[in-house]
Amino acid sequence: MQILHFDIKPHNILLDENFIPKVSDFGLAKLYPIDNSIVTLTAARGTIGYMAPELFYQNIGGISYKADVYSFGMLLIEMT
Repeated sequence: MQILHFDIKPHNILLDENFIPKVSDFGLAKLYPIDNSIVTLTAARGTIGYMAPELFYQNIGGISYKADVYSFGMLLIEMT
């Protein structure tokens, strides 16, 4: 199984005592099989500003791990 987090943002990245980042808050996360690369959703999930466009517009295409990659990219842009 794989996990789609759907809410990667600065508030959900915690640092341990060695400053190693840990992802937290899996309340919106969804499990899906490894062999299935596309997930279906009935409603948008996440935080505005970090959500991938495909989460807003269902006609763009299926939801995949790329939605979390987009959110991570937005997090990195905010850090610069």
